[in-house]
Amino acid sequence: MDSSNAWADGLSLEQCQHWLSVLPSKRIAVIGDVMLDHYYLGSVSRISPEAPVPVVELERQTWRLGGAANVAHNLRMLGAHVVLCGVVGDDSSGEQLRVLAEQHGIEPSGIVTDPTRPTTIKTRIIGNNQQLLRLDHEQRRPISSEVLEQILAALEASSQLAAIIFEDYNKGVLHQRSIPLLVEWAQERSIPILVDPKLENFFAYRGATVFKPNQKEASHALGTPLESQDDVIRAGRTLLERLQARNVLITLGSRGMMLLDSSNRWWQIPSVARHVADVSGAGDTVIATVTAMMVAGAPILEAATIANIAAGVVCGEPGVVPITTAALLAELALHAQPPSTLSGVRSSRK
Repeated sequence: MDSSNAWADGLSLEQCQHWLSVLPSKRIAVIGDVMLDHYYLGSVSRISPEAPVPVVELERQTWRLGGAANVAHNLRMLGAHVVLCGVVGDDSSGEQLRVLAEQHGIEPSGIVTDPTRPTTIKTRIIGNNQQLLRLDHEQRRPISSEVLEQILAALEASSQLAAIIFEDYNKGVLHQRSIPLLVEWAQERSIPILVDPKLENFFAYRGATVFKPNQKEASHALGTPLESQDDVIRAGRTLLERLQARNVLITLGSRGMMLLDSSNRWWQIPSVARHVADVSGAGDTVIATVTAMMVAGAPILEAATIANIAAGVVCGEPGVVPITTAALLAELALHAQPPSTLSGVRSSRK
């Protein structure tokens, strides 16, 4: 194996700051399954006498953007302009999600109201900063052609899109009929496509600029375990070929990420998370940060490595939280000066 530290040697905080400074001039669309995350937060000091379960003494409750809406929130917190496309129900939760998006500066023009389905809500009960229970309220039925037409109309009305993220949570927005139409729309306009897939539509996104599954999704889709580095490299190359993708980025949890491109190169990017409180939403942060850095001019390896750092930041916080420019810059300052953790990036042209 030929390992190289060339990228780490070229990393500078000034370059990262430049890329972030470019983002306010970029507009990115996020298409997928929007959700409302509802948190009950409290403390636990005793077990219920009624059943062997903890008693949470409620201290507060919060609502946050989840799913594709969390990806949009991450992008907006990094400075990009964001058009969010998805579906909500004709209910108070759908209105609350739309209001939250607007409060965070996200354009909700592509959020379509469908009175035949509820807004997707994930309710988490947190005690002593640990998740104890999650309740899901959702409808997984594929969206109708009428809803799809409204999403396409919102995209048509959005000028100069720098990229489109497909954020698939298997809730019905992205399915076997909608994906080809949306991908074709983007490709006809030469708009880069970045995909965060789920199993049901895994191989539907042909021609993606970046295809970002996690280890479990890639293993299930290909029917093979991804235990060793060689396993992951073979899987990445298979995905590149089957999807005709330009880049495949496989997230590996505590092992970091594996990036492969269509020129037969690969890079192992080690994890930099120092403390893991909650991995919820880390994948959303990765796809958002990769996209943001790429549209700002960063090469794919730099974009992926910065996204890896961003994921490490949000994993240190309980619940689903977005990356922020300030938090990312603070963490980058620790890694952008050699010698750094990033010098562990390993590459090969095998």
